[in-house]
Amino acid sequence: IVFSGNGPSGICLSYLLSGYIPYFKRDSLHPHRILQRKLEEAPDVSILDQDLEYLSEGLEGRSHSPVALLFDTLQRPETDLGGRAESVLTWWHETDRAIPHLVLGRNAPGGVWHSIEGSMVTLSRGEWMGLPDLPLKDWLKQKRRGLRNNRATAEDIAQYYQHYVMKKGLQKSFRCGTVVTSVRKVSAESISNHTQKDLQENSDLPWNFNEKSTEVFQVDGYFKTLKDDKEPFSIYAENVVLATGTYDRPTWLGVKGENLSYVHHQLSALEEAVKNNSISIMSDPVLIVGAGLTAADAILFAHHCNIPVIHVFRRRVSDPGLIFNQLPKMMYPEYHKVHQMMKEQSATCAGPYECYVSLPEHHVLSFSKDKKCIFQDKNGYQKVYKISMALVLTGSNPSLSFLPNNGIDLATNRDQPVNPKRNPIDVDPFTYECTQEKGLYALGPLVGDNFVRFVQGGALAVASSLLKKANKNPP
Repeated sequence: IVFSGNGPSGICLSYLLSGYIPYFKRDSLHPHRILQRKLEEAPDVSILDQDLEYLSEGLEGRSHSPVALLFDTLQRPETDLGGRAESVLTWWHETDRAIPHLVLGRNAPGGVWHSIEGSMVTLSRGEWMGLPDLPLKDWLKQKRRGLRNNRATAEDIAQYYQHYVMKKGLQKSFRCGTVVTSVRKVSAESISNHTQKDLQENSDLPWNFNEKSTEVFQVDGYFKTLKDDKEPFSIYAENVVLATGTYDRPTWLGVKGENLSYVHHQLSALEEAVKNNSISIMSDPVLIVGAGLTAADAILFAHHCNIPVIHVFRRRVSDPGLIFNQLPKMMYPEYHKVHQMMKEQSATCAGPYECYVSLPEHHVLSFSKDKKCIFQDKNGYQKVYKISMALVLTGSNPSLSFLPNNGIDLATNRDQPVNPKRNPIDVDPFTYECTQEKGLYALGPLVGDNFVRFVQGGALAVASSLLKKANKNPP
């Protein structure tokens, strides 16, 4: 089994496939009475070997995935109600049930968390960022650090995920610094005995195919060596798990001049410009396009550095779909502050916030070489602003160029590209196997699970399915 992606989804699945098996803890009492009764029916059978559809039936919460809700409530009962109840799971290491696998990733274990500016705090509460059987708060205590307003920094999270892989002994299955360039089905007969090498030859894992397999996946890619060379590899696997997340390809507006050098699509460009003094308090304003949390982070960063900002977004400030209108004020004071700025500091109405102008219900028409940007409002009126740089922060899409037809054939709507919110990969809700391609699984944002606490349920579903396929289920 090969996973593409070594973020929280991949780490959690690796843990489950390394023989770590969850059971209902005896004498535990889950606050959900019906679930408690179901768990008591087979206390000696692991959660992985039970009927996940039956266990998750009737559960409600902040995810559309029944298995995500199940695994979340088993680990953190009533956490959405502010409950502090302990997990009702106990973990046993059953080495005979481990399944050989490789986890391929560009970065160190933790994936995109290593690319986020370290001081940024998580949107989710800190305890929701933890992985099975090693609470984040326990790890932070060891480091003599705590949660800030119940939330952790990106640096803490990235270090915790690396520590988790080492602490749980998963590192032998991880290959970092790898880039996957192609995943495709090939005939099993066409593979010679000598091709099953590359990544496996340095591994003590047994690599045996099921004799009944007529087709397997060929995974091609390359290692990035210490000298920055590219060393190619090919691996063959009966099952492949896509856990690549969605941060690979920022969304573009598709307007004239967007490819000019002063137009950027990542927050890190602003951080870099401040660091090398190419923009300052005396510069023309920085344009920030978008009304999501990344745009808010950019505004907060610029505000902290006293850099003038023009903020353009398509929605009304009161739009219920705006993320700021869905966040509790007490828990997210900094995002509430950005929302206040958006409401009170429009171009037509001077407010209390210096160096910030909000342009709701506007969109960008074009960027020019002399750093002028043209906007249009909802009535068709146009405005021109001189800016120092532009940050287009309107979301991102997964890069699935390594799949045939960019993975479009796997999507719910096969006429459109895969999109985590509007068009996720179509999977069976209780196995996470792609409905259009047997043996191919997808996890995390690719299937619409966007929060770390919920991607783990997908890992549970995949592990349960793979254990059944491998006949590693107990009698």
